[in-house]
Amino acid sequence: MRIVTIAAVAALAIGAAACQPKAEKANDAAADATAAAASSQQAADAAAQAANASTTAAQNGDTATAKAAGDTAAAAGDQAEKAGDKAKDAGHDAKDAAH
Repeated sequence: MRIVTIAAVAALAIGAAACQPKAEKANDAAADATAAAASSQQAADAAAQAANASTTAAQNGDTATAKAAGDTAAAAGDQAEKAGDKAKDAGHDAKDAAH
């Protein structure tokens, strides 16, 4: 859903660009939106890995596997936070391009 929103914001920014400086800003916003979409996909992949690790930990029941699952989940959270920051940046750039 976030990827679709980012793409929509970028498309809106590009469509709103009427002069060269705005077009350049819109191109920057589109590039940022693409980077944010890629980062969002990486976060989704990390979350899937964390879910798999949690399932394995639940099945095994040992402390080491549970700790590894926790570490994987923490890394997924960090990746999601970075993706959110990139999405915010892309949104700000799109707003800037529209003005």
